[in-house]
Amino acid sequence: MLNNLEKLRKERGVTLVDIADLLHIRYQTVSDKISGDSDFKFKEAVMIQQNFFPEFDLVYLFSPEDNKQPA
Repeated sequence: MLNNLEKLRKERGVTLVDIADLLHIRYQTVSDKISGDSDFKFKEAVMIQQNFFPEFDLVYLFSPEDNKQPA
């Protein structure tokens, strides 16, 4: 599971539908990717980071573990 992305998504009120609309995919596909059933493509990860979490590093957002934001 992408814990950092999921935590920030919930804190900021970004819905799975918001991400799905951005990526032009089904919200269930987004859910599957966040839960680790499948992976985000690099382009998808960049779009999510730039549109919803620009102040966070890609490695931090898409790490499969809880990690601290790099300095």
